[in-house]
Amino acid sequence: MDGKDKVFIFCCNRLLRESIARILKKKTDFEVAAGQPLVSTFRDEVVDSGADVLVLDSLDFLLGNSKRASETAASRRSLACVLIAMADDPGRFLAAIRRGARGYVLQDASAADVVSAIRTVAEGQVVCPPSYTRVLFDFVAAQTKELPDGRKRAKWGLTRREQELVPLIGRGLSNKEIGNYLGVSEQTVKNHIHRILRKVGVSDRLSVFEACQAEAFSSSTKSAGYSA
Repeated sequence: MDGKDKVFIFCCNRLLRESIARILKKKTDFEVAAGQPLVSTFRDEVVDSGADVLVLDSLDFLLGNSKRASETAASRRSLACVLIAMADDPGRFLAAIRRGARGYVLQDASAADVVSAIRTVAEGQVVCPPSYTRVLFDFVAAQTKELPDGRKRAKWGLTRREQELVPLIGRGLSNKEIGNYLGVSEQTVKNHIHRILRKVGVSDRLSVFEACQAEAFSSSTKSAGYSA
Protein backbone atom coordinates (compact mmCIF):
# COMPACT_ATOMS: atom_id res chain seq x y z
CA MET A 1 0.00 0.00 0.00
CA ASP A 2 2.75 2.42 -0.97
CA GLY A 3 1.84 6.07 -0.69
CA LYS A 4 -1.21 5.38 1.46
CA ASP A 5 -1.77 6.42 5.06
CA LYS A 6 -3.13 3.61 7.21
CA VAL A 7 -6.10 4.66 9.31
CA PHE A 8 -7.51 2.67 12.21
CA ILE A 9 -11.08 3.57 13.08
CA PHE A 10 -11.91 2.68 16.68
CA CYS A 11 -15.28 4.29 17.27
CA CYS A 12 -17.80 3.23 19.90
CA ASN A 13 -20.65 4.23 17.61
CA ARG A 14 -20.96 1.39 15.06
CA LEU A 15 -22.85 3.46 12.48
CA LEU A 16 -20.28 6.24 12.68
CA ARG A 17 -17.41 3.74 12.45
CA GLU A 18 -18.86 2.07 9.36
CA SER A 19 -19.75 5.41 7.75
CA ILE A 20 -16.23 6.83 8.15
CA ALA A 21 -14.70 3.58 6.89
CA ARG A 22 -16.94 3.59 3.83
CA ILE A 23 -16.03 7.18 2.99
CA LEU A 24 -12.28 6.69 3.45
CA LYS A 25 -12.23 3.51 1.37
CA LYS A 26 -13.36 5.57 -1.61
CA LYS A 27 -10.25 7.72 -1.28
CA THR A 28 -7.06 6.62 -3.03
CA ASP A 29 -4.70 7.90 -0.32
CA PHE A 30 -6.01 5.81 2.59
CA GLU A 31 -5.80 2.21 3.74
CA VAL A 32 -8.58 1.58 6.23
CA ALA A 33 -8.84 -0.76 9.20
CA ALA A 34 -12.21 -0.41 10.92
CA GLY A 35 -11.94 -1.70 14.47
CA GLN A 36 -14.28 -2.52 17.30
CA PRO A 37 -14.90 -0.37 20.39
CA LEU A 38 -11.77 0.03 22.52
CA VAL A 39 -10.61 -3.08 24.37
CA SER A 40 -7.67 -3.83 26.66
CA THR A 41 -5.54 -5.23 23.84
CA PHE A 42 -6.23 -2.26 21.60
CA ARG A 43 -2.89 -0.46 21.92
CA ASP A 44 -0.71 -3.39 20.93
CA GLU A 45 -2.99 -4.25 18.03
CA VAL A 46 -2.89 -0.75 16.59
CA VAL A 47 0.80 -0.09 17.16
CA ASP A 48 1.81 -3.45 15.69
CA SER A 49 -0.31 -2.75 12.61
CA GLY A 50 1.85 0.21 11.60
CA ALA A 51 -1.15 2.56 11.54
CA ASP A 52 -0.44 6.24 10.92
CA VAL A 53 -3.69 7.67 12.27
CA LEU A 54 -6.16 6.51 14.91
CA VAL A 55 -9.71 7.83 14.70
CA LEU A 56 -11.70 7.93 17.95
CA ASP A 57 -15.17 9.18 18.84
CA SER A 58 -14.53 9.17 22.59
CA LEU A 59 -12.10 11.02 24.81
CA ASP A 60 -12.20 8.22 27.39
CA PHE A 61 -9.13 6.43 26.03
CA LEU A 62 -6.92 9.50 26.23
CA LEU A 63 -8.23 10.61 29.64
CA GLY A 64 -9.05 7.33 31.29
CA ASN A 65 -5.70 5.59 31.02
CA SER A 66 -2.84 8.07 30.90
CA LYS A 67 -0.19 5.35 31.12
CA ARG A 68 -1.59 3.50 28.12
CA ALA A 69 -1.88 6.73 26.13
CA SER A 70 1.68 7.69 27.03
CA GLU A 71 2.93 4.26 25.97
CA THR A 72 1.24 4.71 22.62
CA ALA A 73 2.78 8.15 22.18
CA ALA A 74 6.20 6.77 23.09
CA SER A 75 6.02 3.82 20.70
CA ARG A 76 8.62 3.65 17.97
CA ARG A 77 6.08 4.49 15.31
CA SER A 78 4.25 7.73 15.98
CA LEU A 79 0.49 7.26 16.07
CA ALA A 80 -1.58 10.41 15.61
CA CYS A 81 -5.05 10.56 17.15
CA VAL A 82 -8.03 12.35 15.64
CA LEU A 83 -11.14 12.80 17.75
CA ILE A 84 -14.37 13.10 15.76
CA ALA A 85 -18.03 13.76 16.61
CA MET A 86 -16.94 15.64 19.73
CA ALA A 87 -19.10 17.90 21.88
CA ASP A 88 -18.46 21.63 21.70
CA ASP A 89 -16.60 21.75 25.00
CA PRO A 90 -13.39 23.85 25.26
CA GLY A 91 -12.38 22.14 28.48
CA ARG A 92 -12.48 18.68 26.92
CA PHE A 93 -10.72 20.03 23.86
CA LEU A 94 -7.83 21.24 26.01
CA ALA A 95 -7.77 17.93 27.86
CA ALA A 96 -7.53 16.08 24.53
CA ILE A 97 -4.67 18.28 23.32
CA ARG A 98 -2.82 17.82 26.60
CA ARG A 99 -3.09 14.06 26.13
CA GLY A 100 -1.59 14.22 22.64
CA ALA A 101 -4.56 14.45 20.27
CA ARG A 102 -3.61 15.94 16.90
CA GLY A 103 -7.11 16.56 15.60
CA TYR A 104 -10.42 17.57 17.16
CA VAL A 105 -13.60 17.61 15.06
CA LEU A 106 -16.99 18.68 16.41
CA GLN A 107 -20.12 16.58 16.10
CA ASP A 108 -21.79 18.93 13.62
CA ALA A 109 -18.89 18.72 11.14
CA SER A 110 -19.58 17.42 7.65
CA ALA A 111 -18.18 14.19 6.25
CA ALA A 112 -15.85 16.29 4.11
CA ASP A 113 -14.57 18.06 7.23
CA VAL A 114 -13.84 14.72 8.93
CA VAL A 115 -11.93 13.39 5.91
CA SER A 116 -10.00 16.65 5.63
CA ALA A 117 -9.06 16.49 9.32
CA ILE A 118 -7.82 12.90 9.04
CA ARG A 119 -5.79 13.75 5.95
CA THR A 120 -4.31 16.85 7.62
CA VAL A 121 -3.20 14.85 10.65
CA ALA A 122 -1.81 12.08 8.43
CA GLU A 123 0.36 14.73 6.78
CA GLY A 124 1.87 15.63 10.15
CA GLN A 125 -0.22 18.72 10.81
CA VAL A 126 -2.83 19.49 13.45
CA VAL A 127 -6.45 20.57 13.13
CA CYS A 128 -9.18 21.99 15.34
CA PRO A 129 -12.33 24.10 14.90
CA PRO A 130 -11.40 27.69 13.96
CA SER A 131 -13.16 29.03 17.05
CA TYR A 132 -10.88 26.94 19.28
CA THR A 133 -7.78 28.79 18.17
CA ARG A 134 -8.75 31.46 20.69
CA VAL A 135 -9.06 28.77 23.36
CA LEU A 136 -5.46 27.70 22.72
CA PHE A 137 -4.20 31.29 22.83
CA ASP A 138 -6.04 31.93 26.12
CA PHE A 139 -4.68 28.71 27.61
CA VAL A 140 -1.08 29.55 26.74
CA ALA A 141 -1.53 33.10 28.01
CA ALA A 142 -2.88 31.78 31.32
CA GLN A 143 0.11 29.48 31.71
CA THR A 144 2.48 32.39 31.06
CA LYS A 145 0.78 34.55 33.67
CA GLU A 146 0.80 31.81 36.27
CA LEU A 147 3.84 29.59 35.88
CA PRO A 148 3.56 26.27 37.71
CA ASP A 149 6.88 26.51 39.56
CA GLY A 150 5.46 28.28 42.60
CA ARG A 151 2.52 25.88 42.79
CA LYS A 152 4.78 22.86 42.64
CA ARG A 153 6.95 24.27 45.43
CA ALA A 154 3.92 25.07 47.55
CA LYS A 155 2.06 21.81 47.02
CA TRP A 156 4.91 19.30 47.11
CA GLY A 157 7.90 21.25 48.33
CA LEU A 158 9.96 20.61 45.21
CA THR A 159 13.27 22.44 44.99
CA ARG A 160 14.16 24.40 41.88
CA ARG A 161 16.48 21.60 40.75
CA GLU A 162 13.74 19.02 41.27
CA GLN A 163 11.37 21.17 39.22
CA GLU A 164 13.92 21.25 36.40
CA LEU A 165 13.85 17.47 36.28
CA VAL A 166 10.08 17.15 35.77
CA PRO A 167 9.91 18.14 32.06
CA LEU A 168 13.01 16.05 31.34
CA ILE A 169 11.31 13.07 32.93
CA GLY A 170 8.28 13.80 30.76
CA ARG A 171 10.47 13.65 27.66
CA GLY A 172 11.40 10.09 28.58
CA LEU A 173 15.08 10.81 29.22
CA SER A 174 17.10 8.33 31.24
CA ASN A 175 18.94 9.32 34.42
CA LYS A 176 22.20 9.39 32.47
CA GLU A 177 20.72 11.60 29.75
CA ILE A 178 19.26 13.97 32.33
CA GLY A 179 22.62 14.09 34.10
CA ASN A 180 24.42 14.97 30.87
CA TYR A 181 21.85 17.66 30.12
CA LEU A 182 22.12 19.27 33.55
CA GLY A 183 25.85 18.64 34.02
CA VAL A 184 25.47 16.46 37.11
CA SER A 185 26.17 12.80 37.84
CA GLU A 186 23.74 10.00 37.11
CA GLN A 187 23.63 9.15 40.82
CA THR A 188 22.70 12.74 41.66
CA VAL A 189 19.78 12.55 39.23
CA LYS A 190 18.72 9.24 40.75
CA ASN A 191 18.73 10.79 44.21
CA HIS A 192 16.68 13.76 43.03
CA ILE A 193 14.09 11.52 41.40
CA HIS A 194 13.82 9.37 44.50
CA ARG A 195 13.04 12.49 46.55
CA ILE A 196 10.54 13.72 43.94
CA LEU A 197 8.68 10.40 44.03
CA ARG A 198 8.45 10.62 47.80
CA LYS A 199 7.26 14.25 47.82
CA VAL A 200 4.66 13.84 45.09
CA GLY A 201 3.51 10.54 46.55
CA VAL A 202 3.77 8.38 43.44
CA SER A 203 5.65 5.20 42.63
CA ASP A 204 7.04 5.76 39.13
CA ARG A 205 8.54 8.43 36.88
CA LEU A 206 5.58 8.68 34.51
CA SER A 207 3.24 9.40 37.42
CA VAL A 208 5.47 12.28 38.53
CA PHE A 209 5.15 14.00 35.18
CA GLU A 210 1.41 13.26 34.98
CA ALA A 211 0.79 14.67 38.45
CA CYS A 212 2.69 17.89 37.73
CA GLN A 213 0.99 18.31 34.36
CA ALA A 214 -2.42 17.74 35.90
CA GLU A 215 -1.76 20.38 38.55
CA ALA A 216 -0.57 22.94 35.99
CA PHE A 217 -3.42 22.12 33.63
CA SER A 218 -6.09 22.39 36.32
CA SER A 219 -4.88 25.77 37.55
CA SER A 220 -4.34 27.16 34.06
CA THR A 221 -7.77 26.18 32.75
CA LYS A 222 -9.40 27.71 35.81
CA SER A 223 -7.44 30.90 35.22
CA ALA A 224 -8.50 30.92 31.56
CA GLY A 225 -12.12 30.30 32.47
CA TYR A 226 -12.40 26.72 31.14
CA SER A 227 -13.12 23.46 32.89
CA ALA A 228 -12.53 19.86 31.78
